[in-house]
Amino acid sequence: MTEQQHDTTHFGYKTVPAAEKVSLVANVFHSVAAKYDVMNDVMSLGIHRLWKRFTLDCSGVRPGQQVLDLAGGTGDIAALFSRRVGATGKVVLADINESMLNVGRDKLRDLGLINNIEFVQANAEALPFADSSFDIISIGFGLRNVTDKAAALKSMFRVLKPGGRLLVLEFSKPEQQWLSKVYDMYSFKLLPIMGQLIANDKESYQYLAESIRMHPDQETLKAMMVDAGFAEVSYHNLTGGIVALHRGFKF
Repeated sequence: MTEQQHDTTHFGYKTVPAAEKVSLVANVFHSVAAKYDVMNDVMSLGIHRLWKRFTLDCSGVRPGQQVLDLAGGTGDIAALFSRRVGATGKVVLADINESMLNVGRDKLRDLGLINNIEFVQANAEALPFADSSFDIISIGFGLRNVTDKAAALKSMFRVLKPGGRLLVLEFSKPEQQWLSKVYDMYSFKLLPIMGQLIANDKESYQYLAESIRMHPDQETLKAMMVDAGFAEVSYHNLTGGIVALHRGFKF
C-alpha cells in the first residue's frame, strides 16, 4: 500500500489528512523562500555546497544531456548541471512551490544561466513529462517533503531514459549514536532559534527538523528505489550519515 492510499500522513511529527500535506508544505516554503539560501549556508556552515558538488560528480553528466532537477528550489544543483551540459544540453528545474521557483529563476538569471535552463512548476508524484525524457534526474533535499514517495519514485523512473540515473540527495540517519545526539540537540534547540533570528520563522524550521526524522533511513530508501524499478541502487553517507546520496539506474 502506498502512502497516498492512507487517509493520513506525516507533516513533521504531526499526523494530518494526506490531502492537506501539499498545502502545508507549500506554506512552509512560501515562508522560507526569501531567506532559503542564507539559512542553508548558516545551518550547514556552507557544507551543503560540497554535498551538491559531490552529487554532480556522481552523476556522470556529459555535454548535450537532458537533466531534470526536481525540487530544484533556488537553483544550486541546476546551476552546476547547466555548466556541465553546455549549450547543446538542457536542464529543467522543477519545483512544486511557486515562491521557491521564482527565487531560483531570479538567481540563475543573475548568474547569466538562462540559455539552457527551463523552469517548470510540477508535482513529483505526477511529473508532466513524456516517458524516457531525461538522461539524469536529481532531487536534492526534496523527497522528504513529498506525500507519496513511492509514487514520486515511480514517476521519476518513468521519465528517465533507459541507461539514465537518479540521484537522491537527502538528510538521513547519522551512523554513530553520539553524532545522532549532537545532531538532535542542534536540530531541535539551535535550528528553530536560527530560523527565528534570520528568517523570522521558528515554526517552519521546527517542521524541517521534524521532517528529517520522519524520512526513511538509508536502507529503507534504497529498498523503495528498488521497488520503483531502479537497478544497482547504492548510497554514500556524507558527513557521518547526516546526509546520504542515493543513486539508481534505469536499465
